[in-house]
Amino acid sequence: MTKISFSNRQADFTIALKKSVEEYFASRKLTTTGNWKLYSKTIVLLTSAVATYLLLLMVAMPGWLSLVLCVLFGFNLAAIGFNVMHDGAHGSYSRKGWVNEMMGYTLNLMGGNVLLWKTKHNMIHHSFTNIEGVDDDIDIRPFIRTNVNQPHKWFHRAQHIYFPLLYSLTHFWWIYQRDFLKYFSGKISGMKIKKLTISEHFIFWISKLVYFFIFLALPLMALGPQALIGYTLATVVSGITISIVFQLAHVVEHADFPVPDANSNKIEESWTIHQLNTTANFSTSSRIITWFTGGLNFQVEHHLFPRISHVHYPALQKMVKSLCRQYNVQYIEYPTMFRAIRSHVSYLREVGRR
Repeated sequence: MTKISFSNRQADFTIALKKSVEEYFASRKLTTTGNWKLYSKTIVLLTSAVATYLLLLMVAMPGWLSLVLCVLFGFNLAAIGFNVMHDGAHGSYSRKGWVNEMMGYTLNLMGGNVLLWKTKHNMIHHSFTNIEGVDDDIDIRPFIRTNVNQPHKWFHRAQHIYFPLLYSLTHFWWIYQRDFLKYFSGKISGMKIKKLTISEHFIFWISKLVYFFIFLALPLMALGPQALIGYTLATVVSGITISIVFQLAHVVEHADFPVPDANSNKIEESWTIHQLNTTANFSTSSRIITWFTGGLNFQVEHHLFPRISHVHYPALQKMVKSLCRQYNVQYIEYPTMFRAIRSHVSYLREVGRR
């Protein structure tokens, strides 16, 4: 794959932005990693997940209550991914590398693989956001057409109607298809993955087996076939939650899907401006949504500063928005989650019919 590069346009904006953020942390003597807010949240999320799992496995209860707990368990898994795994995998959870690694491995407990995720998300998605053919995070073909640079199929005309069904399968697809495809092909969107070490091969297979044992084998042995209903429900809830939060950040009406120059393979904007053109915030005034999504509703700040913990995003947003106004740079934000979902649906309808 030919390397994609970015221009140096508006370098003064980038310099001012970095300086403003550095001064913020220096003047307050703060670290860029997590703090007690993140650590206490981790305890709550991990404890509630373990407690819910044990209740479902060991306590006899009415069927309707079991289903409710399975739904809550699905939300709980998504929240662990948003808060604990995400900061850990980005190296922003703690100043200690081993703590970040440990938090990142919560993804393996949920059926994924943090090593593949770091390559797919940290290296590729964050570097080449919304660039067709490179950003694997926007590639859900052939079922969903996320931008006009992808081939159009007749069924895309209805994608704004059937997308919830596709999103509900995200967690299944991730665990049972995409990880294995990347593992055996050694590629992500045509980009070669670094050669895995023996220990990394071992971790891949052992963590998959541990996941299957905890989430499938053990519940089936304890509860029988009905355990499959609970497993499916929890995984569907987790999948659709993860999908919606991600899609509202990049696949909405005002986000751009730039195409590199055919000759130079260069994006006409700087990397910083590119992130602002391809990323959107939503519902940043809601403390509940911010708490649950691990600050991923502040996706603009996350993409500009992926190595800074999400607990700092509300403070960073004020600086970013102020500088965007000062330098006349676009800042995409939806005031509520409902408005962002409406924009996502409208965009899917538009790009599905075009």
